[in-house]
Amino acid sequence: MTVGDHLHELGGLPAFDFPTADSGGSERSAATLPAADSVAWRIGVDSYDSSVSWAESFAEFADAVDLTEVRALIVGCWSDAYDKGPDEIFEALLAAKDRLPNLRALFVGDIVGEECEISWINQGQVTLLLEGFPELTELGVRGGQELRFPAIRHTHLRKLTVETGGLEAEVVRGIAASDLPALTHLDLWLGTSEYGGDADAADLAPILAGTRLPKLTHLALRNSEIQDDICTALASAPVVARLDVLDVSMGVLTDDGAAALLSGQPLSHLSFLDLHHNYLSTAMRERLTQTLEPAGVRLNLDPDDADEDEDEDDGTVWRFVAVGE
Repeated sequence: MTVGDHLHELGGLPAFDFPTADSGGSERSAATLPAADSVAWRIGVDSYDSSVSWAESFAEFADAVDLTEVRALIVGCWSDAYDKGPDEIFEALLAAKDRLPNLRALFVGDIVGEECEISWINQGQVTLLLEGFPELTELGVRGGQELRFPAIRHTHLRKLTVETGGLEAEVVRGIAASDLPALTHLDLWLGTSEYGGDADAADLAPILAGTRLPKLTHLALRNSEIQDDICTALASAPVVARLDVLDVSMGVLTDDGAAALLSGQPLSHLSFLDLHHNYLSTAMRERLTQTLEPAGVRLNLDPDDADEDEDEDDGTVWRFVAVGE
């Protein structure tokens, strides 16, 4: 499966596509645009052979909208994202940082499958944006190709989302080593080795220890082919005791991983445990329900479109994460 929908909101604001000249925006007027602080502005260009660059479209946006009031920005497609990273985008945003004093939410790469598959999207060193916008409270990134995230300290970031079909161990280790004292929500799509996802449970150890993330209440480690290993590590992870939401969905979760979770530390304090897109047996679903729902834990056990293939010759069973290519 690929990513099929653009973001509907960011930073608590509804997404709005800024009408560039390339998309018929010549007909826009100040009266037809929403208030600058009322929406999450999405700026993008055609994915292939665009007649304008993303930076040129951003310049149009800066001329039409009061940047000082903008609270949320969504970076949509840039031309040939499968071939080049968002360097010009980072440069444009950082050059305008003094004109964006109220920017609090930023998402880079709101690109769907028909524009560019998630594992083909080239990224860059996204920590440059955190350094340039020290007041940012939410950062999201889609695409893991050439993604870099060296360890950083950022005192205001509350939500970090990294969506990939394969997240490199080096990036995971950089995030895990970062000092993010305000972070309450961490969402990592770890993906598969086929698309560069070579992290293992040991790379997540600093996150699971919880010492660098003292305010974390929502942890999502998902879309992974090592979902069982992750659940085994979570069973004794100190961070779990302070979570409100635990999300281990979208991956190759089997009865082994679910059993490890249930046999570990109590999960009855959670308000929500998300396991959707899984490979659980009926018996294990019933066990999870009977164990956790009486304690008030809301569960999502929907197998979704999880499907497996079996090799007719040797009986090998192939299972897949929700979002790969």
